[in-house]
Amino acid sequence: MKVIVAEDQGMLRGALSALLDLEDDIEVIGQAENGEQALQMICTNGPDICVMDIEMPLMSGLDVAEKLKELGHPCKVVILTTFSRAGYFQRAIRAGVKGFLLKDSPIDELGEALRSVARGGRAVSPELAMTFWEAENPLSEREREVLKLAREGLSAGDIAKKLYLSAGTVRNYLSEAIQKLEAKNRIDAIVIAEKNGWLD
Repeated sequence: MKVIVAEDQGMLRGALSALLDLEDDIEVIGQAENGEQALQMICTNGPDICVMDIEMPLMSGLDVAEKLKELGHPCKVVILTTFSRAGYFQRAIRAGVKGFLLKDSPIDELGEALRSVARGGRAVSPELAMTFWEAENPLSEREREVLKLAREGLSAGDIAKKLYLSAGTVRNYLSEAIQKLEAKNRIDAIVIAEKNGWLD
């Protein structure tokens, strides 16, 4: 299988590529140092899989995955991360990402994950899967709706009009969301929910 490695840290990018190249059935056909370069390489070279760091300059790994999905490009994406934020995972699934692995996974685990993805499967590091499972979105559909409108700068009264609710009901939803997210106020609640990908 043909693979592109996208990682902004040169030493790690080189090491990953060299180790993957040692596998009989994996050929690294390109290395990218940022998301934009990765997208260009994928469109030009047509790899089977792109192994991407989640945090990169110009475009993140998730930005690239979303763009590929939008383009209908067949290249499969495997994300490498040091982060275990559930929001990232949910966004990755929506973007059609096939693998979500920790950067410090052993190289043979990465090789196996790539083979599994090449065969049409998915691959998620067990440690990450556990974190994501535990970090389900605590907000109800209505609480998310109210927070999204609050994020646009609407007052409780404006939100009430928009959703055909009373202002008191809207305030209840907001305070529920604030409590669930253990936030200090509505602004803090919006920041926490956004960071976890719970408003998307």
